Amino acid sequence: MKKITLILLPIFLVGCGSQQTATSTFIAKDKRINVKPITGQTLTGAIFTQPVGKVTVINVWASWCAPCRAEAPTLAALAKKYKGAVFLGVLTRDSEIAARAFQKRFDLPYPTLVDDSVLLQFRNTLSANAIPSTILIDKKGRVAARISGEITVASLSDLIEKLHAE
Repeated sequence: MKKITLILLPIFLVGCGSQQTATSTFIAKDKRINVKPITGQTLTGAIFTQPVGKVTVINVWASWCAPCRAEAPTLAALAKKYKGAVFLGVLTRDSEIAARAFQKRFDLPYPTLVDDSVLLQFRNTLSANAIPSTILIDKKGRVAARISGEITVASLSDLIEKLHAE
């Protein structure tokens, strides 16, 4: 499994830079693909299991990624605003020490998984093809949207609200 992850990781790195333009993709309800609930170990050592029936926002990041640092305060604020949604970070190609410092510095109020192999299940739908990438799962456990690049309040709020309304 780790060999597959290492082969796919360069895909996740495409676009990580300060001049990146974000692109948003939304999938119609009848075209969405189910994914199994995400589970794994977090930076704190706890085990996270994605709750069923909630909109889930998954943000793929690394502490060395400039757009990841730029979007972190926005993600923290939106996680506090949208308490009905589940926010989850997924660390990629980074040390846990640097990631813990990042999480503390930006006061991220949600867990971050340390094993990015969970992203492999998105390969047949909207994969995390750059960092940062943000994938949204609808209440039925289907991949519904992705933002490749740095999120904005407007871009992520719009997607969360569309999914909450479904």
